[in-house]
Amino acid sequence: MAAIQAVKVGIIGGSGLDDPDILEGRTEKYVDTPYGKPSDALILGKIKNVDCVLLARHGRQHTISPTSINFRANIWALKEEGCTHVLATTACGSLKEEIQPGDVVMIDQFIDRTTKRNQTFHDGGTNCLPGVCHIPMAEPFCNKTREVLMDVAKKLGIKCHPKGTVMTIEGPRFSSRAESLMYRLWGADVINMSTVPEVVLAKEAAICYASIALATDYDCWKEHEEAVSVDKVLKTLKENANKATSILLTAIPQIASMDWTETMHSLKSAVQFSIMLPKH
Repeated sequence: MAAIQAVKVGIIGGSGLDDPDILEGRTEKYVDTPYGKPSDALILGKIKNVDCVLLARHGRQHTISPTSINFRANIWALKEEGCTHVLATTACGSLKEEIQPGDVVMIDQFIDRTTKRNQTFHDGGTNCLPGVCHIPMAEPFCNKTREVLMDVAKKLGIKCHPKGTVMTIEGPRFSSRAESLMYRLWGADVINMSTVPEVVLAKEAAICYASIALATDYDCWKEHEEAVSVDKVLKTLKENANKATSILLTAIPQIASMDWTETMHSLKSAVQFSIMLPKH
């Protein structure tokens, strides 16, 4: 019988959702990776006795634009630190009437509209992993982890949508109204600038990845509603960031108490079967 792998949780904090105070006994660790430096120091600590690593996606001073985030270095650093799971938080715009600002969405699918981002660790560069990786993306997020997060949100009385398709745009600009209306027609539920390629790289790294998306606005599709602005986003985040924090604090010990052997095994197998190595 294989030993049960100890759970270690990486937390990637999005805009306004990266409060280090959730960790006990914090220490900072600056690391480098074959893909360059991550967004900021890794903050190591514990949540209710579970080892956690917090990383601010945009840097702690929010200095890194979505296009410039070194997603590969971020995921690589968390993997090297031994993270079995990554719980990401992200602010997003709502593309559906029923997803109101302040609601939480446990996204389960994405549509990628980014144009400038490296989406694989296997890209033929000198420090990169060998071969070409055609990672399956039918189920981008870890459903077992998502279920824990949804269950916790429900128990805490937080209004939570159990699934949703996120449209990830390149940014840093917000959408035009025509784009916003088009994304609605495509069936997207929320919109952000950071889920892709983070979720893709986590899958390549065989990490259980789930994302807590917090709706802050109605983007700009909605008539008679003020279009999205930074002020509006920050105001809603300030009022609702505690929802993401509460979910994390309750879910992490629960995740740590579960057996993830099978899940980890199938993730690793999927990666192995996806890599085409050069013929010698």
